[in-house]
Amino acid sequence: MVIQVQDLMKRYGDVVAVDGLSFEVERGEMFGLLGPNGAGKTTTIRVIMDIIRPDEGRVMVLGQPPGQAKAQVGYLPEERGLYRNLKVLDTLVYLAELKGVPRPTARERAMHLLERVELEEWASRKVKDLSRGMQQRLQFVASLVHDPEILFLDEPFQGLDPVNVERIKDLMAELHREGKTIVLSTHQMNLVEALCDRILLIDEGQVVLYGPLAEIKRQYAPHAVRVRAPHIPLDLPGVVGVEPDDGAFNLALAEGARPQEVLRALLDRRVEIQAFEVAPVPLEDIFVAAVSGEEAGGRRQEEGEDGLA
Repeated sequence: MVIQVQDLMKRYGDVVAVDGLSFEVERGEMFGLLGPNGAGKTTTIRVIMDIIRPDEGRVMVLGQPPGQAKAQVGYLPEERGLYRNLKVLDTLVYLAELKGVPRPTARERAMHLLERVELEEWASRKVKDLSRGMQQRLQFVASLVHDPEILFLDEPFQGLDPVNVERIKDLMAELHREGKTIVLSTHQMNLVEALCDRILLIDEGQVVLYGPLAEIKRQYAPHAVRVRAPHIPLDLPGVVGVEPDDGAFNLALAEGARPQEVLRALLDRRVEIQAFEVAPVPLEDIFVAAVSGEEAGGRRQEEGEDGLA
């Protein structure tokens, strides 16, 4: 494990921002840290980064206390901040040198990364001359110019147009393939689904969901299947509702009915099936259901089933 957090507590006066939080991040994974506003995500990241100190608990980064691993960690904070009157290339070289990277190496790596985000033509311009989206791309590059082993990204897609979202996604995927560990915090659930291996959902500083994303989605799988076929019989055993949906049909299943039994019944009726799948639940629906305790895709969380940890 490259990050270990155990029984983390952090208070601000009478407010408990993080309340007994425990989790681990594995080497080389893309890990999603999620939660509603005020859930304690940023406080947790800042403790791991050794920006603030916890009141209780234990944090280890790369087998060391957080303060001893700073040079091996990169951080894109939600609150952006670069030296506006410095030139773009000088900014990146300066930040890399602060992490112990020799100047020639820093310049070479900075120019390579600027090319990757299509900012190389702006290398000699001042930061203040860049648009908001350009500054966001520059801030992303600044978080990894020193070639860290672990990268914390807090809302990295904020302010980016769809083209640049794809550009940053591609670069993140490349870093992931290289074995970098990436902790992603964002409200854009579709991007978490596309990128992350495991997730931690916290609310009021406590764990709500924790584990592999695929397992969590199976946990919230609805009592429904989606079938693409010319027609669907209305009297299928185990089916309590049939709803047309864009050339396909959503079938609501009775309690205890299994998708395999529905498939067998369709085949017995000689229905020409083009596609058959358990209806997927968007992560956004799971997020809302887990935090509010309401249903997601037809399933209500039972008491004691609110996590995989």
